[in-house]
Amino acid sequence: MAFWNRKKVQSRSENKTKQLVQIAIGDVATPGYIRLSDHPDVITIVDRIADLVSNMTIHLVEKTEKGDKRIVNELSRKVDIEPCKNMTRKTWLYKIVRDLLLDGDGNSILHISVDGNTGLIENLIPFQMQNVSYEDGDNLIDYTIDYGGIKYSPDEVVHFVLNPHPLYPYRGIGYRIALRDLVKNLSQANKTKNNFMSGKYMPSLILAVDALNEELSSKEGREEILKKYIDETEGGKPWVIPADLINLHQVKPLSLKDIAIVEGMEIDKKSLAGLLGAPAFFLGVGSFNKDEFNNFINTRIMSIGQRIAQTLTRDILFSPNWYFRLNPRSLYAYDLSELVNAGKELVDRTAMRRNEWRDWVGLDPDEEMEELIILENYIPADKIGNQSKLLSDEERMALALKILKGGEKGE
Repeated sequence: MAFWNRKKVQSRSENKTKQLVQIAIGDVATPGYIRLSDHPDVITIVDRIADLVSNMTIHLVEKTEKGDKRIVNELSRKVDIEPCKNMTRKTWLYKIVRDLLLDGDGNSILHISVDGNTGLIENLIPFQMQNVSYEDGDNLIDYTIDYGGIKYSPDEVVHFVLNPHPLYPYRGIGYRIALRDLVKNLSQANKTKNNFMSGKYMPSLILAVDALNEELSSKEGREEILKKYIDETEGGKPWVIPADLINLHQVKPLSLKDIAIVEGMEIDKKSLAGLLGAPAFFLGVGSFNKDEFNNFINTRIMSIGQRIAQTLTRDILFSPNWYFRLNPRSLYAYDLSELVNAGKELVDRTAMRRNEWRDWVGLDPDEEMEELIILENYIPADKIGNQSKLLSDEERMALALKILKGGEKGE
């Protein structure tokens, strides 16, 4: 790949990056406009998705004749533990997912920094996606990435893509246009709710005053009436008002349900959550549902994880038998009893050692629980053939004679 020999150009890129101006997605000069990166509902969904994806460990796996086997070496440590200087794997993955969903408009790009002495990967540096532009080639394959005035070809970077563009599938498209109306509606609903809850339009009392009274013609006159008949009365004492001048009514103020704000906001929140592929209860609509959450992990989270793993495999690995995989097992909503029961079934069928089972439930390994055991009497796996019920009549008779003579004990 060409990035192995791009040390000189890379230094120019790093110097140029320091001068780049950071902007947020959706920056405009329109007064009252709320950017997608500032809207609380959008941020809530993006944060949950990015947080869950970044919790997955990145495994380097090798295909073998007996199945796929995890590899632990310096490359796996680099990607899973310290992919970039001053960043953990979680922070690094969070940045990638946020770029895909929000800041990068369906794209996230890493620059590969290589140690000049060893030739090994030194850092996988995320670009500031607000400063990235693309120059499309003459076909659907070739394109150039412009970052701060420095041009990169696709084989010099790691380019993650979400929602491929219909005309240029090598780059993605985000949710900015699709979310525009939903965010606008939710923002307007929030403003209406705040104005409504301010109390200006929810008086608890209405005073009906004789309209022919000259004092009603001015604001000062109306305040004088309130001061004269109401404010001068101490708390807890009854009001004394003239019956022919003022008629007092108690009214029930409107609620948010009366003006259909709640229903409208719930519909928009469900639409927003559905568009980003997350359950609506993340936004406070409905209650937590375990099955829905686990389905969310199996679909949306795993889909983004697959894109990241396949892109890393394509752009970093040379061996055709190696690939990256993001492990989602720790993300599911488990009960302790479910882990215990699932582990028990695997241990009974010698598909798992008891120490692996202990690791599932957060216990330290035990030296005495390393060997495989079989159900029934939980005998060691290598003694399974010594059960008397598996012996022939002749073998059972010979075993009985040995026992009578004080030989080995029966099973």
